[in-house]
Order: sequence, then C-alpha cells, then structure tokens
Amino acid sequence: MINQLSALKIIPVVALDSADDAEPLADALVAGGLPVAEITLRTDAALEAIRKLRDRDDLLVGSGTVHSAAQAEASVEAGAKFVVTPGFNPKTVAWCVENNVPIFPGISSPTDLESALEHGLEVVKFFPAETLGGVKTLKAFSGPYGGMKFIPTGGIGVGNLADYLSLACVVACGGSWMVKPSLFADGNFGEVEKLTREAVNLANAI
Repeated sequence: MINQLSALKIIPVVALDSADDAEPLADALVAGGLPVAEITLRTDAALEAIRKLRDRDDLLVGSGTVHSAAQAEASVEAGAKFVVTPGFNPKTVAWCVENNVPIFPGISSPTDLESALEHGLEVVKFFPAETLGGVKTLKAFSGPYGGMKFIPTGGIGVGNLADYLSLACVVACGGSWMVKPSLFADGNFGEVEKLTREAVNLANAI
C-alpha cells in the first residue's frame, strides 16, 4: 500500500454530495493518470460512493475523515482499502492495526508521533500541513523521528506540491484542488481529468 501511494505521489481527497458522481469522478482520475481516491466521510453519500467503486481493479479507494473505530469498520465493509483520520484516535488506530487495515492517522505534534510509534505505524498524515508550518515542520520532525514517513495534507496545491514531494520523508501529498465539487457540479468531469493530468505531470517532474 505504501509503495503504491509513493508511486502515485498524490492522493485526491474527495467529498461527494451524490454517490452517482463516484463512477464518473473515478473515470476522470484514472484517465488523468491518478488511480486513487480518498473518499471522505464528510457527506452522507460517502459510504455508498465507496461501495460503487469497490469492485474497480483500476482504482485504489480509501476512506477519509474517519473519527471512530465504528466508522473505520463501516468503511472497510463498504470496500475501502485504507483509512485516513484527521487526528490521532487510539481506538480507531488500534482497530485498524488489529484487523490489518492500512491506516494513516493525522498527527500535528511530537506527542502524536510518539503515539504512532507506540502503535507500530511507519506512515502518518500531517494535517493541517500548511497551517502547522508545512515543510519546515516536517524537516524538524524528521530529526528525532527519522524513521517516520508522512502524507502532508491541508493547504497543498500546484504552488507548493514540489516543495513537499522533494522531502525524503514524504510518501505522497493529499489534496483536493483537482476534485472540488464545484468543478463537476454540472456533470462535466473534463476539468477534473485536466487538472489531474497537470498534477501528475508536475509530480512526475520532481
């Protein structure tokens, strides 16, 4: 899983108001060269959207904004292959570890990183990245936590993607600029494909 995400370099963070948009959005991401999606549980349509995508062999689907072990379990039952949380919830992390579900919990401090180490994790989400100092903070974390890898998310876009991906401690970056609902509100997913392809080209040039 980590190798897959490292090769992709970008994880689109998706919030869908309608599960009917799941398939065409997935088609756009795949066509743009980025066959992965973190479907966030911020909307009522999220679990159904994951179910619609679970049988695709051309797309890696995960669940995001997971706040509890129950939500993690529901996500996996729906078809999510990995779980992402905004903060470090020990019960959620423990459930995923016990059930061999890849989890990338959000961290924002050395205390969170100590908890991640205690649970045997090697990769965590750094969120909200830009608000917490971005690249400078990640460089600081990498001193005492040299073995930890990060998925920075929050405030990342075309303008600073390269700054993050150039760090050895970064596995991939989470971002939503290519999958904002406003881009496909009229059912036209062409812009999603275009922005996705541009993001992939930018990442591959690093």
